[in-house]
Amino acid sequence: MSKVVVLYQSKYGATQKYAQWLAAELACDLVETKKANIDQIATYDVIILGGGVYASGIRGFSFLKRHFSRLKKKKLAVFAVGAFPYDEKMIDAFRAQKFKGELVNIPLYYFRGAWNEDKMTGLDRRLCGMLKKMVAKKDPTTYEPWEAVLMEVDGNCDWTEKEALKPLID
Repeated sequence: MSKVVVLYQSKYGATQKYAQWLAAELACDLVETKKANIDQIATYDVIILGGGVYASGIRGFSFLKRHFSRLKKKKLAVFAVGAFPYDEKMIDAFRAQKFKGELVNIPLYYFRGAWNEDKMTGLDRRLCGMLKKMVAKKDPTTYEPWEAVLMEVDGNCDWTEKEALKPLID
């Protein structure tokens, strides 16, 4: 039987929720990337890394990239969590930008997270507000799916779903 670990880095809790659900479903270990030691992680056969999407990057992904030479023979998967609905075009562009070279064959899964303005840092609230102002200048009929959600969201929303993990688990 394979030894499995779920590594995660969560800023506001949605990624942590998915990581905990996944670890419980797989009956495996759960480790925050901030507390991860490469010598410990290298002992696993299957490594699943999860992180929130911020400024077009995945939190914690740098751990995988930094230690890829030690982990490349392992079975790897990455899940990204964001507030916006799944959009194939956006995910493909994201994959092309972030999963280059040897990372190109790592499976990427996207799960919808949450939007909680009460938990956001002041900086994140300001950045989201600036982004909303920029998008508001566009014709709403030309919005990308993520822009439409950005303009609709008001306050707090939680789109996390345990069932979303099924493709990754399978």
